[in-house]
Amino acid sequence: MTRTHYENFPVASYLLPSPLRRAVAVIYAFARSADDYADEGDLPETQRLALLAAYEGELDALACGQPSAHPIFIALADVMAQHTLPLQLFRDLLSAFRQDVTQHEYADAAELLDYCRRSANPVGRLLLHLNGAASEDNLVLSDHICTALQLINFHQDLAQDYDENRRVYIPRDEMRAYGVGLEHFRDRRNDPALQKLLLRQYRRSRELMLAGAPLGRRLHGRFGWEIRLIVAGGLRVLERLEANLARAPFSRPRLRRRDWPVIIWRSLSG
Repeated sequence: MTRTHYENFPVASYLLPSPLRRAVAVIYAFARSADDYADEGDLPETQRLALLAAYEGELDALACGQPSAHPIFIALADVMAQHTLPLQLFRDLLSAFRQDVTQHEYADAAELLDYCRRSANPVGRLLLHLNGAASEDNLVLSDHICTALQLINFHQDLAQDYDENRRVYIPRDEMRAYGVGLEHFRDRRNDPALQKLLLRQYRRSRELMLAGAPLGRRLHGRFGWEIRLIVAGGLRVLERLEANLARAPFSRPRLRRRDWPVIIWRSLSG
């Protein structure tokens, strides 16, 4: 699953210490499969929620030490036993995926960031636990990076999120303040109001990413470099988004071969 899924996401990266790659792949398989229940295919809402409820039941069984017949949970039970990972972080992920099924808009930034707290931050926290680096300060820095990455993903997928699921991951109060409505997404309306709104979103994401960036220097070895690469890559995507804003704010920018020397240099020198 980590090798073949459509998202260009660096899962179980070879920069990670090799003993942890299997654990990371298992965590990804859990999160990816549950997220697909919320997002993929043509299943009705009730069936999506039932599938996620079944995953919740598997977590309950795992907490009680009961065996599972599900291959992901067989592997997850082994990873949990080896690394003593907090079960609540997996519950938080499921909570966010259920929310994706039932909620398509967010009233304000606090509501959106709370969603990110459960949809993205648990992954960073689990990686810190795997690496024995889950101090309180490190967890806070990781949360900043993961929230920024989640928001950047939303910025890249404006059209896809609206077209496929009628979701808009931009606070409604900020949309109103800039005079932007759902018709901007429906009609791909690129005007000064939308551009100013998106610049505000990019600024929030950049501030969060920079706030979390010190984590890459706090952690040593390959894991620290992995974090610095992720931060540099996220900031590079934001640069691409801003460069495309006047021309194509609804298209997803791709990092190209010429971007990687910049990202690697920044990760080494930042």
